[in-house]
Amino acid sequence: MRSALADRAELDRLEQSYGALRRVTTLVARGISPTEAFTTVAGELGADHAAIDRYEDDQTATVVGWWSDPQSPRFIAPIAERWPIGPRSTAALVLRTGGPVRTSSASFTGQAGAWAQSHGIKHIISCPVWVEGRLWGDVAVMFRDETAPPDDTEERLTDFVELVACTLAQAKSRADLIDPRARVIAASDAARRRIERDLHDGVQQHLVSLSFDPRAAESATPPGQDDLRDRLTNTGRGLSNAIAESQEICRGLHPGVLSKSGLRAAPQTLARRSPVPVELRVEVPASLPEQLQVTLYYLVSEALNNVAKHANASAARVDLDHDDHEIRLSIRDDGRGGAVIGHGSGLIGLKDRVDAVDGTLRLRSPAGEGTSLEVAVPL
Repeated sequence: MRSALADRAELDRLEQSYGALRRVTTLVARGISPTEAFTTVAGELGADHAAIDRYEDDQTATVVGWWSDPQSPRFIAPIAERWPIGPRSTAALVLRTGGPVRTSSASFTGQAGAWAQSHGIKHIISCPVWVEGRLWGDVAVMFRDETAPPDDTEERLTDFVELVACTLAQAKSRADLIDPRARVIAASDAARRRIERDLHDGVQQHLVSLSFDPRAAESATPPGQDDLRDRLTNTGRGLSNAIAESQEICRGLHPGVLSKSGLRAAPQTLARRSPVPVELRVEVPASLPEQLQVTLYYLVSEALNNVAKHANASAARVDLDHDDHEIRLSIRDDGRGGAVIGHGSGLIGLKDRVDAVDGTLRLRSPAGEGTSLEVAVPL
C-alpha cells in the first residue's frame, strides 16, 4: 500500500501542476505573445533549457525561441539556427508520430543531437505544436541531470504546449488580417508613385513645351493686333496655371520630399504649410523602410489637416522619436476636442495605415480639452 507520505507528495505535485497550468492559462487569456507564453511554459516545467522550433518546408527546423534556467550553465543560445531534420532525429520522430517524444543522450543523432551532447544535455522531451490542424513545430525541454525526467512530463508538456499553440494561432490570425491591408496600402502607394511619374514625365513636360508657343507668338504679333496679343497672353497664363495645378496634384499623390530629404526633414515642410503654428521635434533613424516613412508622413499630414479644418486650435505640437524597439509619434493640439475614430474617413484611414504596419493608435479628445494622437510602430 502507498504510504500517506507518498500520497501527500503526489497531491502536492498535482496541485503544483494544476496551479502552473492555471497561471499560464490566465496569461494566454490576457493575450500574451507566443514568446511570452513559451517562456512562461518553459519556466514551469523544471527543465534546464527549452527551445521552440519551427518546421520548414526544406526538411529543416529553425530555433525561434530559447529559455534557460538562471541556475544552469550559460552558453550561446542557438536562436535562428536551422538544423537539418535527419531520419532519426527527435524532430523526425515528432513528425512521424505526431506526438511527444523522449530521447536520451545515447540516442541523440544528427547535428542537433551533437550540439546537445556537447552542451551536457542528457535528456530531451519534445512535444508537437499543432496550429490550425497543421504540425507547425515542437517545443523541446532539455535536462542536464542523468536521472530521467518524471514519467508524467510528456503529459504536462502537452497541456502547456496547447496553450502556446493558442497564442501562435492568435498571432497568425492577426497577421492574416494585417497582411492584406498592408498589401492594399502598399499597392495604393505604388499606384500614386506611378501616376505621379506619368504626370511629371508626360503631361507636365508636354504642357511646358506648349507654353513656349504662345510666348513666341505673342512676341511676334505685329503692332495693332492687341486683341490677338491678349488672347496669346491669356493662353500662356492658362498653361502656366495648368502646370502649377499638375505639380500640386503630384505633391498630393506622393510625398516627393521623402525621396529628397527623408523623414527627418519632411515634417518640417508640413509644419511650415500648416496655418496653425506647429512646434516640431523629430528624432528618427536616418534609414527606415519606405512604407513606414510614408505611413508616418501621412499620419502627420492628415493629423495637421484635421487640426486646421476642425480643431479651432491656436497651436499644435508634433513629436517623432524612437528607441531600440519602436517609433513613437505624438500629435497634440489645444483645440475644441471631441474627435472620434469612425466619425469621418480621416481618422479611419489613419488607423488603417497604423494597423497595416502592426502599430497601435490611441486617441484622446475630451470636449474642450484638445486632441492627443499617440502612435507606436514596432521597428
